[in-house]
Amino acid sequence: VIKLNSKGTVHPSPGAMSQAVAEQIPQEDGEGGSRRSSWGLLATAGVGGILVALYAVVTPFVIPALRKVCLPFVPATAAQIQNVLKMLENRSGSLVDIGSGDGRIVIAAAKQGFQAVGYELNPWLVWYSRYRAWRDGVHQNTKFYISDLWKVSFSHYTNVVVFGVPQMMPQLEKKLEEELECNARIIACRFPFPCWVPDHTTGEGIDTVWAYDLKHSRGCETKSLAIIPETES
Repeated sequence: VIKLNSKGTVHPSPGAMSQAVAEQIPQEDGEGGSRRSSWGLLATAGVGGILVALYAVVTPFVIPALRKVCLPFVPATAAQIQNVLKMLENRSGSLVDIGSGDGRIVIAAAKQGFQAVGYELNPWLVWYSRYRAWRDGVHQNTKFYISDLWKVSFSHYTNVVVFGVPQMMPQLEKKLEEELECNARIIACRFPFPCWVPDHTTGEGIDTVWAYDLKHSRGCETKSLAIIPETES
């Protein structure tokens, strides 16, 4: 209802004003609700993406810890690397690092002329190791594999480096003794093998390194040809 005052000015009635306000309010609420819904979807998507990324990053580190025998990643110290290289002096042939982590032992051995291979269960560490080898210019002399050490045969390696834990050393000792040739040398870092007697030891504390020549630990006998002097007829 529209009313005219004495001067002819148009004034809407209170009922008309209320109706106009009522028609505007739902429209504004609808736009605000739509904006809030959009922000909610974006927030949900963002949180979901973060959780997926965290799962992808954390899973390779957590899954190995759930195994019966866990081989955690603990970077080798500079002293440990030097002690390993000392045990490799005057050695030749191929080299494998069991549980190679970020690849520093493999890369250091490659710089000394070895064809070095690393086996590591964590894919992130393997990819990082490959990058480090490329960065240091030794990628042609190194290889890194994503694999469980218990599913790999080390029979064709003559130098083996192990960063193990006490729980795995007895089983690994047996595995290496069955697979390696008599000319192999096994270098253990941080923890020695339980039954073998080391041929060489260097370093102190956590930097201690033990070297085992399998021909001594297994009791292999080196065959030699007898030289028979020629006699004049």
